[in-house]
Amino acid sequence: MLASTLLYCSTVTFNYTPSLHLYTLFLLAEPKYVSCVRLAEILEELSHDSVNRFLLREQYTPKDLFDEVKGELILKGGTASIDDSVVDKPYRDPSKTALVGYFWSGKHKRTVKGINLITLYYTDIAGNSYPINFRIYDKREDKTKNEYFIEMLQEIKSWGAKPDWVTGDSWYSSLVNLKFLRNEEVGFLLGVADNRKVSLEQGKEVQIQTLTIPETGLVVYLKEFGWVKVFCQDFKNEARYYILFLPELEALKLLNRETFKQVHDHHWQIERFHRVIKQVCNIERFQVRDEQAIRNHFFCALSAFGKLQTMRIEGLIDNLYQVSRQLFIPVIRQFILKNRSEPSSELQLT
Repeated sequence: MLASTLLYCSTVTFNYTPSLHLYTLFLLAEPKYVSCVRLAEILEELSHDSVNRFLLREQYTPKDLFDEVKGELILKGGTASIDDSVVDKPYRDPSKTALVGYFWSGKHKRTVKGINLITLYYTDIAGNSYPINFRIYDKREDKTKNEYFIEMLQEIKSWGAKPDWVTGDSWYSSLVNLKFLRNEEVGFLLGVADNRKVSLEQGKEVQIQTLTIPETGLVVYLKEFGWVKVFCQDFKNEARYYILFLPELEALKLLNRETFKQVHDHHWQIERFHRVIKQVCNIERFQVRDEQAIRNHFFCALSAFGKLQTMRIEGLIDNLYQVSRQLFIPVIRQFILKNRSEPSSELQLT
């Protein structure tokens, strides 16, 4: 199976010229040391300068990512999920490496140094899912993550995507975003803070956390917005609250736990995406400092995820971790077998 997987990723005649395809294969294969020098060391006919020039030269855009995956998706009726993740770079000097700053990390539960990636992730009605738009947070642009979110959603709609649902965590449930989504006539599922004010009857506002919310959800009036349906989900020792909205009030009232779970499960796909791009696609491991090189590295990592996802969907691999887990089995086996007979100060490497 692994042999067919590698054949799927490779070309018939290999050209030692840096390209998106070659660099993407490198990200999927290299377990730790991602650098221009390392790729040149592996492909001896390739110079590290040519790899560096590739990363500096190309001008990949979010639209290029959308164009790569749109053929794999049903673009009407799916779920578009927004979330951001910090790509940790704890040892980088922000004055010497572009785009590095300090951002709140849900993983670390504190502010950390790194690069903030904001992604719009799409799950279609058949259950297939890919990233379809992204931003790298740039403080020089003087935009908030909410402004990036609205930009990105408008872009995918202009590119041909027509989601029925938009999902996100509580960061993206600002009143501006809610009204924008209502004007777009799209349903949404968004997390909300437990102290968000709602009303069960006119003139009596209470915090969501004080309500008794049944399994089937509870229709409430959200302050300064309108009617939504609230659901509660338990995570470990924490209760999280979500609001669902549909343009038609009667349809909103009919929403049940099954619909909530289905849309919430679609949203959860973006959490898996974040893990895979860090653990398998090497998005955090790069040595370049120039802004364009960093942007191109990020694009290649997202493209690598898309390749893995397509291979999984087509049955070439069972899961998104299979290539990285099995790639070195023959090498490790050979090393052990060659050196198993007697302890030696000179290990055989080949």
